[in-house]
Amino acid sequence: MRFGFHISIAGGFSRVVERALQKGCETIQMFSRNPRGWRYGPMDSEEIESFKRNIAKTGLTPIFLHLPYLPNLASPKKELYKASISSLVEELKRGETLGAQFVITHIGNRLETSEEEGIKRVGEALNRTLDSVKNGSLSQVSLPDRQAGLPVLLLENTAGQGSEIGYQFDQLREILDQVEEKGRVGVCLDTAHVFAGGYDISTEEGVEKTFREFDKTIGIERLKVLHLNDSLVPLGSRKDRHWHIGKGEIGLEGFRAIVNHPSLTHLSGIMETPRKSDAEDHMNMRTLKRLRRQ
Repeated sequence: MRFGFHISIAGGFSRVVERALQKGCETIQMFSRNPRGWRYGPMDSEEIESFKRNIAKTGLTPIFLHLPYLPNLASPKKELYKASISSLVEELKRGETLGAQFVITHIGNRLETSEEEGIKRVGEALNRTLDSVKNGSLSQVSLPDRQAGLPVLLLENTAGQGSEIGYQFDQLREILDQVEEKGRVGVCLDTAHVFAGGYDISTEEGVEKTFREFDKTIGIERLKVLHLNDSLVPLGSRKDRHWHIGKGEIGLEGFRAIVNHPSLTHLSGIMETPRKSDAEDHMNMRTLKRLRRQ
């Protein structure tokens, strides 16, 4: 398994690779713009070329873009729903420009509507997105270091907080079942969300059971990346609280089983652990690499 962090783009894309290497990254995730706003400004062509040159020199791969926080593909509010689809379309285009292999999106909140209605809206949003823009297929990126021409769209599971949908594997399957071009959409699993959603991955037995269920429900071939985060909250709490690797409720035994599981070792693992300084990032990276060697 290849490990990495979500890397800041502050100061420009040209600074991303240096930051990643300082943290010991083998793969990276990043935003393509300010994640707390809607505005998509133009990307600087020199910054993009510098980023691509640096990537080519270092071999950091795959590259994951993450959709910003505001879009909600399950929203019943028409303007927000429309803006969310437009944002996802734009992110896929920017992913191609940056040479990213994957674009990850949160699924969303159904708000006051039913789960069935929310799932239906997400499916419709995905189909409208795929009708509007080209993106890659799952078969293009079957290997972790293969360079694909177009990014693949990945749905990230949620913790089930509030009215979030997509915290159960059945819900993810129902969304994917609605997608007309199924080969263009895959899955990103966040371990903290998995645990908060009620799947016990704190033991080797629990990890085996959970991913066997994922394979039966969705298909392990659809899983393209893990967000490796420990959980600060108990099993099934349906709260999104990330914590340092091995220091939360999932613990070292769980992560040892995850990073060495035969069905997962070919994947990338991106950490989104809390940080006050680079020292915490170094600590989490050392922990995972030690578990991987073991």
